[in-house]
Amino acid sequence: MKRNLLILAIVLIMSAFQAAQAARIKDIAGFGGVRENQLIGYGLVVGLMGTGDDVKNGFTRETIANMLSRHGLSMRDSAPKSDNIAAVIVTAQLPPFAKIGTRIDVTVSSIGNAKSLQGGQLLMTPLRGADGKVYAVAQGSLLLGGFSAGGANASATKNQTNVGMIANGAFVEREVDFEFGRNNKFTINLFQADFTTATTMAGIINQTVPEAAAKVVDASTIAVGLTPGFEINPAQLVAKVENINVPVDTGAVIVMNEKTGTVVMGENVRISTVAVAHGNLSIQIKESLDVSQPSPFAPKAPDGGMPSINEKDGTIMAPGGQTVVTKDSSIATQEEQKQLMVVPRGVTIQEVVSALNAIGVTPRDLITILQTIKAAGALQADLRII
Repeated sequence: MKRNLLILAIVLIMSAFQAAQAARIKDIAGFGGVRENQLIGYGLVVGLMGTGDDVKNGFTRETIANMLSRHGLSMRDSAPKSDNIAAVIVTAQLPPFAKIGTRIDVTVSSIGNAKSLQGGQLLMTPLRGADGKVYAVAQGSLLLGGFSAGGANASATKNQTNVGMIANGAFVEREVDFEFGRNNKFTINLFQADFTTATTMAGIINQTVPEAAAKVVDASTIAVGLTPGFEINPAQLVAKVENINVPVDTGAVIVMNEKTGTVVMGENVRISTVAVAHGNLSIQIKESLDVSQPSPFAPKAPDGGMPSINEKDGTIMAPGGQTVVTKDSSIATQEEQKQLMVVPRGVTIQEVVSALNAIGVTPRDLITILQTIKAAGALQADLRII
C-alpha cells in the first residue's frame, strides 16, 4: 500500500513538473496560412488648427489639387496656402479570415512638416495590400493621446503629436482568398524552430487526438491530417489540437544588450569551472584655468608688449595691469586591484547566476566577462549581442 502511494506521488510530481514546463500549441506555434496582412495607403488629414504642412512642398500641393479636381474644382494653376491640411501615410493590419464589412484599426502618420495632427479628420483613403489591390477604406477622426501648444517664445509638447490612430477606422472591402484545411490537412509552424519540440509535439498530438495524423516535416513544421475513416471539420480538429500542452525545449542562449547593459540568460545555460580576474581601469582628466593679476603699479615693459625681466634689478616689466590666464591639466589613473577568482561549475541556472554574482561586477562588466569565458570554451551557450 505504501509503495503504491509512493509511486502515485512520484507520478503526480512528474506530471506537475511537466505541466509547469509545457505550453499550449497555440502559444508556441502558428497554423500555416493563418496570419495578418499589412495594408498601406496615402491620404490627407484636414481640419487642423494651423498645424498642418507647408503646402510649398510638392506632394502636399499636388495632393490637394488632385482631391479638389475630383470634386469639380480646378486648382492646377494656383497655389493653395492653407496650413490646415497634412499629407499622411495610413497603415493597418488585415486580420486572418476578415470578412467584407469588418472594421479594423488604422494608424495615421504625418510624412510632411506638420507640427501636429491634433483635431484632424482623415479623408477617405484606400488601403492596398502587397498585390496592389484595395482591401479596406479608412476615414474618421484621429485620436492622438498627446498635445502640442506654444506661443512666440515657448512651447509644450506631450507624447507624439504627428502620429495618431482611428479605432475601427476602416471597413474591409475585399477578402483574402484562402481555403483553410484544404484536403483535410494543415500545418503547424513553430515560432522557435527546434527538432526536439517538434518531435514531441507530433507524438503528443497523435496520442491525444485519435483522428489526427501528425508528422514532423522539419524543425519548425508539423503536418497534421485526418486518419482514414474520420469525417470532421478541419476547424474542429484545429480547436482540439491548439489547446494541447506540449513540453518546450529550448537551446542555451544568452542575449546581451551593450547599449543598455541588459543580460538575459536561458534556462539551459551551463558554465564549466574557470578562473576569472576582472579589474576596472579609470582615467580622470581635470582641466583648470589659473588667472595671474599683476598689481596696478607694476612697471610697464619698455615696448608696452609682453612682460619682460629687468636685468639690473630682476623686476618683471608687465604691460600695465594686464591679466594673464594660464591652463593647467592634471591626469590621474586608477586600476582596480582584483584577485583571480574561481567560478565553480554550474549545473543549473541558479548556480550559474550565483557564481557570476560572486564576482561582484556590474552588468556591463558581466558582458565582457561572458564573452571572455565563451572564448575560453568554458561557457556552454550561444551568445547573441543586440
